[in-house]
Amino acid sequence: MNRAALLILADGRFPAGGHAHSGGAEPAVAAGRIRDADSLEDYCRGRLHTTGLVAAALAAAATEGHDPLALDGAADARTPVPALRTSARRLGRQMMRAARATWPSAELDALASARPRGAHQPVVLGMAARSAGLAPLDAAYTAVYETVSAPATATVRLLSLDPFDATAVLARLAPDLDRIAAAAAAAAGRIAEEGIDVLPAASAPLLDITAQEHAAWPVRLFAS
Repeated sequence: MNRAALLILADGRFPAGGHAHSGGAEPAVAAGRIRDADSLEDYCRGRLHTTGLVAAALAAAATEGHDPLALDGAADARTPVPALRTSARRLGRQMMRAARATWPSAELDALASARPRGAHQPVVLGMAARSAGLAPLDAAYTAVYETVSAPATATVRLLSLDPFDATAVLARLAPDLDRIAAAAAAAAGRIAEEGIDVLPAASAPLLDITAQEHAAWPVRLFAS
């Protein structure tokens, strides 16, 4: 297992397009739901236990070698809002470009051919982890970290929040990251016996609503 590849995949400088997305933080800041480090922590924890859990399970399942097209369909079913589906596929397309350049594989090529407009980002993330020689739990960790690091980084720009405070929020969330990553990988491990529907389908309706509204903003700093 090439564990050092995890550092590359989870690095914020990996050219997968995440810097252009706020993880819903931009509309949350505008609505006053994120105002400071404490409210950022609450927001990230809620996102982690809903969309983060779903993304991590999908990524872990793809790393295990389950059918990526079936997983992409499962991701669609768990993403009811068109704006979020569009963002997930755009991020997946960019992740695919970076992954194929970094860890070329026939499996990545096949998924890129089957989904030329982009598969859902967590599925591509899992396939990238698989091509890099990582384990399902590694992919789950990468997914959950992205879930909270994107809003934290965006809030530094949106609110001029002290970067030290934002990093401290991520550190305080570490135990939650451990639990969610483990739960996601465990769910992925049950697919062979229980089928793909065993994957989590946790929802975050407020995130869905604000994402769709944010997509219609005439001027915005982040794509999502």
